[in-house]
Amino acid sequence: MAADEKFLMNLKEKCQQTDAEFEQRQKTRTEEIAAVSEALKFLSSDEAHDLFTRTFNFIQTAEMDSRRKQASTVLVKAAKSLHAPQLAAIAESVKLDAFTKVKKAIDDMIAQLKIDMKDEVKHKDFCNAEFHSNESQTTEANRKLDGLKATQDDLESSIANFETELKTLSAEIQEMRVELQSATNDRKAESHAFQVAVQDQKEMQQILKKAVKRMDMFYNSKEGEAFVQAAAKGAQAPPPSLTKDGYQKNQGAGGVIGMLQEIISDSQEAEMEFIKSEQAATAAYEEFVGNSNSGIEMRQRATITAMDNKAAADKELVQTKEDISATLTEMEKLAEYNAQLHKSCDFVVKNFEVRQTARSQEIEALQQAKQILSGAQ
Repeated sequence: MAADEKFLMNLKEKCQQTDAEFEQRQKTRTEEIAAVSEALKFLSSDEAHDLFTRTFNFIQTAEMDSRRKQASTVLVKAAKSLHAPQLAAIAESVKLDAFTKVKKAIDDMIAQLKIDMKDEVKHKDFCNAEFHSNESQTTEANRKLDGLKATQDDLESSIANFETELKTLSAEIQEMRVELQSATNDRKAESHAFQVAVQDQKEMQQILKKAVKRMDMFYNSKEGEAFVQAAAKGAQAPPPSLTKDGYQKNQGAGGVIGMLQEIISDSQEAEMEFIKSEQAATAAYEEFVGNSNSGIEMRQRATITAMDNKAAADKELVQTKEDISATLTEMEKLAEYNAQLHKSCDFVVKNFEVRQTARSQEIEALQQAKQILSGAQ
C-alpha cells in the first residue's frame, strides 16, 4: 500500500506537470499562430511586398508563383477542412518565404505532428492501462471489503456466544457451589443425628446390660437363695400366695432376662444399621462432593477457554475494523484517482480516432504542399 500510494502521488504530480506543460504548449502555440498570422498580414501587404522587392531583389518566376499558389491552395483547403490554424499560417508563409525556409517549416510541422500523435498514443495507452488497473483494484477492494464485513459479522456473533457461554458457566458454577454447601450442611445435620442416635443406643445398651447383670447375679447366686430362705423364717406369716414350703425365686425371671437381652440385641442391630446408613450417606456425600468439584473445575476450565477465545475474537474484531477502515480509505482514493483519470483522459480517449485522423490528414496536406514546392505535379 505504501508503494502504491507513493506511485499514486508521483503519478498525480507527473500528470499535473504534464497537464500544465500541455496547457502551456497550447497557449504558446495559439499565441505563436496568432503572432504568425498577424505578421503574415503585415508581410502580405503591398507595401511590404514592394519593400521586399526593392531591398532583397526577390525574383519570382511564373513557375515559382504557380507552385506557391498550388501549395498554398492545398494547405488552405486542408486548414478549412480540419480547422487547423497552423496549416493556414503555413499557407500564408508559402506565398512569401523562400522555398527552403518553407520546406523546413513544413518538415518541422510534420515532425511536431508526428510527435503529438505518438504522445497522444502513449497518453491513450496510459489512460487505458490506468483505467483497467483502477477497475481491478476497485473490484479487489470491494471483494476484500465484503470478506471483512462477513468476518466482522462472524466475530460479533462469536463474541456474543462467548458472552452467553460465560454467563451460563458462571451461573452453573454458582448453582453447584450452592448445592454443595447445602449438601454439606445436610450432611453435618445427618452426621450429628447419627451420632446422637448411636450414643442413645449405646447408653440404652449399657443400662440394659447393667439390669441383666444385676438380675443374673440375684437369681443365679447363693446370696439370693439365702435371702429367700431368711424371708421364709420371719416372724410374720407369709402372704397367702406363698406355698407351704416358704418363699421361692420367681421361675419367670429367666424370661425377663431373655427379653432384656433381646432388646439389647435389637439395639445393637439398630446401631449397626445406623452405622451402615451413615457410611452409605458419607460415601454418597463424598461422591457428590467429588462430582461437584469435578463439574466446577471443568466449568472453570471452560470459562478460561471461553475468555481466551473471546479475547482473541475481540482482538481480531479490532483488527478487522481497522482493515475495513483502511479498505474504505483505499476505495476513496481509488475513486478520487478514477475521477482524475476521467478528467484527464475522457476527451483524449473519446476523440482519439478523430484527432489521429485529423493529424494524419494535416501531415498528408503538408507533404503534398512540400511535393508541389519540390516540383511534383
